[in-house]
Parts: sequence; C-alpha cells; structure tokens
Amino acid sequence: MGGTKRSQVSKKGAQAAPRPSARDRIFDAARVLFYRQGIHAVGVDSIAQEAGATKMSLYRAFPGKDELVAECLRQSEQEFWRWWDELVAPHAADPRAALLALFEAQTRKQRAPEHRGCPIANAAIELTEDAHPAREVVLEYNREKRRRLRDLCRRLGADAPELLADSLQLLMDGACVSRITLGATGPAASLHRAAAALIDAAVTATR
Repeated sequence: MGGTKRSQVSKKGAQAAPRPSARDRIFDAARVLFYRQGIHAVGVDSIAQEAGATKMSLYRAFPGKDELVAECLRQSEQEFWRWWDELVAPHAADPRAALLALFEAQTRKQRAPEHRGCPIANAAIELTEDAHPAREVVLEYNREKRRRLRDLCRRLGADAPELLADSLQLLMDGACVSRITLGATGPAASLHRAAAALIDAAVTATR
C-alpha cells in the first residue's frame, strides 16, 4: 500500500516538472535550426513553429532575429571554452599534451554523424555585415582562440610560436569546413595527426 502511494507521488512529481518557458523553447529551437539549416535560411516563423510558440512571444523575448542569432552564438562560445578548459586542465604543466588533447578531441567531434562544423565559423561565412550584432561575437571568439593557442605555443618553447599557433588555428578552422564539404572521412579525419606533425616539427627545430 505504502509502495503504491510512493509510486503515485513519484508519478505526480514527474508530471509536475515545469515546461520550459517560451523564451527557452525559442532559444533552443533557434540554435538547432540555425546550425542545421543556416542562419539566412531560417525565418522567425519557422523558429516560432518549431518552439511551439508565437512570433509575438519571440519578439517579446528578443528584440529581433539578429539579436537572437548573437545570443545563440554567445552560448556556443561559452560551451566551446568550457570544452577547451576541461581538456587542457589535466595538462597544465605539459603544453604539448594540452595541444594534442585539443586536436584529438576535435578529431572525435568531426566523426559525429550530426556534426556540421563549428556554429560560429559557419555564422562567420553567412554574416558579412559589420553592423550585425553577432559579428563581434565571431571576432572575439577567434581572437580568444588565437590568444590561447599562442600562449600554449610559447610555453611549448616552439620556434616561431606565433607562426605555429596561427598554423594550428588555420588547421582547426579548416577541418570544420572540410567536415562539411568532404565529410568525416575527408581531410578532417587527419586533423590530430596533422597537428602533431606541425607541433613536433616546430619543437624539433629549436633543438
């Protein structure tokens, strides 16, 4: 009897879980649609429909589509830096291991069937207007990536650390584009090995 009551309470508790707010549903739907279909291909009607909301709800939550795009990219940026920090943290004293961990994990990402490259890099190709609110997100993300790679390459003791860092950034960004054009078995599959070759060549040159 007591077990039945507990079961009923448990079911009621599960049923009582609050539904995400209209803003959260709109935001989550927009992120998925922008990533899968592209920013310009997705309109506010599609986002509202996917979210089970109305256009009025969308405009109450966000000033407009451009600001919604910028907010989605800010979330992607935050997730990327959390991913980065978790990967390099175990290798605080070994910059080579930290770099290789980043590129190994990036290579694994490319193999995921649903992977369509970096959402911020994809947005950078679509959003060419300097006044677009998402442009600053794109620029800050890439500046920070360059700064972090340069810091690791300087600590590595590489010859021309700035050049190595820029080469690694080009490799990382290029793999995202290659994943879209030639798939997971294209050049993106060699990302980790290519990065290791660049790193080892730069370190060997200093010895």
